[in-house]
Amino acid sequence: MNIKDDVSTARNDIQEMSGLLGDALSQFAKLFQNEVDLAKAELSEKIRTASIAAGLLIGGAILVIPALTMALLALSAALMAAGWSPAMSQLIAAIVAAVIAGLLIAIGLRRLQARKLLPQETIRQFEKDKDAVKEMVR
Repeated sequence: MNIKDDVSTARNDIQEMSGLLGDALSQFAKLFQNEVDLAKAELSEKIRTASIAAGLLIGGAILVIPALTMALLALSAALMAAGWSPAMSQLIAAIVAAVIAGLLIAIGLRRLQARKLLPQETIRQFEKDKDAVKEMVR
């Protein structure tokens, strides 16, 4: 072999390598765009879920106030009619109200946990893509 053949072979190898690198970068750009689209879709869904949960909390809070007031007044009146003192009847009614309020708050907070709002599918896909890019680079 002569030097011209070696130079020609080296040029061809460099062109092939640059072509492969260009293809890899192009594939990575497409992959990244797909992941961004997936993240947008998943975050949109999570925001919708959080909005619904917040709406339920607000609606429940608005509707529960008059209902609880009437129920607590009826409970207190029933306890007084049964012979309990007014102070003790009102204390029991207040404890019932506190338990119901605690349950509502716990349910609302559970639905708004950050873990449930994370885009799990996007994170999993990014991990897969990271591994795929590592393999492409090798």
